[in-house]
Amino acid sequence: MKKLTSLLAAALLMLGQAQAQSGKSVSNQKKNSMNKTVQPKHYTFQLSDNVTRQGVTFKNRYGITLAADLYLPKNQVNKPLAALAISGPFGAVKEQSSGLYAQTMAERGFIALSFDPSYTGESGGEPRHVASPDINTEDFSAAVDFLGLQPSVDRNRIGIIGICGFAGMALNATAVDKRVKAVATTSMYNMSRVMANGYFDNLTADQRTNMLEGLSQQRWADAGQGTPAPSTNNLPEKLQGNEPQFVVDYFNYYKTPRGFHANSINSNGAWTATNALSFMNMPLLTYISEIAPRPVLLIAGEKAHSRYFSEDAYKAAAGPKELLIIPGASHVDLYDRLDIIPFDKLTDFFTESMKPGKPQEKRVGAP
Repeated sequence: MKKLTSLLAAALLMLGQAQAQSGKSVSNQKKNSMNKTVQPKHYTFQLSDNVTRQGVTFKNRYGITLAADLYLPKNQVNKPLAALAISGPFGAVKEQSSGLYAQTMAERGFIALSFDPSYTGESGGEPRHVASPDINTEDFSAAVDFLGLQPSVDRNRIGIIGICGFAGMALNATAVDKRVKAVATTSMYNMSRVMANGYFDNLTADQRTNMLEGLSQQRWADAGQGTPAPSTNNLPEKLQGNEPQFVVDYFNYYKTPRGFHANSINSNGAWTATNALSFMNMPLLTYISEIAPRPVLLIAGEKAHSRYFSEDAYKAAAGPKELLIIPGASHVDLYDRLDIIPFDKLTDFFTESMKPGKPQEKRVGAP
């Protein structure tokens, strides 16, 4: 068990420790002087014949321009539809898992927006390859802003789906943003918890202090250099055979044609060396109980190393809430395995939770 824990702790480092609301095209945004790789457009999945996909941009309240894809059902009825804002996994881009989720939910009658978080992919923000519990939470609310301004969207029926590391931000955004009517997560990570405490909360106080000492010193190195250094703990280019299974699973998604994308940090780069700092000091799910009385659906694989994050979030949520464990599924299976991801359940959950005129249930424990 100690060996496994050490491997898990080492793998954590891989995560990066050490324009007005409009339909402006993504191609216009690429003309900006942002330091990001511009690649030929590539998606890890085929565009469905039953949807249309439109590149859009919008700004969050910090003025960062976010790039997104808006998926619309082709058989759209002549009335406003329910909509979903979707992002994740941590270090991924909209052309990967979140786009697949958005397309599939659009096939099922929702308008769905898949976006690149601030500082990543085709979205704006400097420096590149940085994450923030605050700004990335805001990114979801900015997506809700955008959706609510679309004539085709019923702004009283907007929900959120967060995948992997952006599941925690999705829950955090729902807690603070009362416009969101329902939230679902898959393969959830609580990024502030795992960065602050290590996997399974095994980081000791001394280890945490030593990590913060190193990160603090790195800030001086970055300031002297004038640019943040990248972490050296990104996914390997080749497996050595002694990696934990979940690192193998990540590799088999991000580093192979199955899920590789040049703009994805996990496929083709690394977070900054000091990326963990704000997460280590700002717990994401402090107010998760304030999502109530809006419903929460937490989905995790039975064999996922991350399963405990969903289980603990379920315990902390006030309800209505549901925890769905997918038999035999791993963490990464819920990224793109259409035969495993419970899209029927997601469809039923959001359809029921966001019914027109549906009264909100009384918060559990409320008088």
